[in-house]
Amino acid sequence: MFKIRRLLRRHADHLSERGWQRLFAALEAGDVNQQIGMSWIAAQDLRLILGCPSRDAPRTISTTGSSTAPTPGVPELHRLARTIDSWREELLAYFDTGGVSNGPAEAMNALIKKIKRVGHGYRNLDNYRLRLLLHCGVTWHTPQPARIRGRLPRLAA
Repeated sequence: MFKIRRLLRRHADHLSERGWQRLFAALEAGDVNQQIGMSWIAAQDLRLILGCPSRDAPRTISTTGSSTAPTPGVPELHRLARTIDSWREELLAYFDTGGVSNGPAEAMNALIKKIKRVGHGYRNLDNYRLRLLLHCGVTWHTPQPARIRGRLPRLAA
C-alpha cells in the first residue's frame, strides 16, 4: 500500500491506464478487508460533491451516494458520515457563496497572533507593524507625521 499512496490521493479522472492497473493490483494484494478501497471511493464521491456548481446537485448526490451511506467494517467512514450529516447546512453554504471562504483571513489572523505571542508584546506600534510586514507581507498605509515647522528654517535678521 505504501507504493500506491500517491495514486490513492489522485483524482480518478487523472489516473492513466497504468495507474488504474497499479491501483487494482495493489488493492487486490494488500487490501484484505477492502477498507482502503471503500475509503478511496468515498473520497472520490466527496470530490464529486465539492466539484458540483450548484447547491441542489450535492444534496442529491450526498443522500444517495456512498460517502454518507454506512459502510460495514470501516469506522473512519462512519465517523465521516456523522460529520457530514452534522455539518450538512454549513457544507451546503459553500455552494451559496460560490466557494468563498474566510480561511485565508483566519490563517492571517492566526499568524498575526503567533507573531505577537512570540514577540512577548510590543510597546511600539510601529515596531509591531514592521514585524508583521516582514513576516506576513501585510501592507499598511502608515501616514507620515505632520511637520511642526515649515520646510525652510526662518532666518532671523
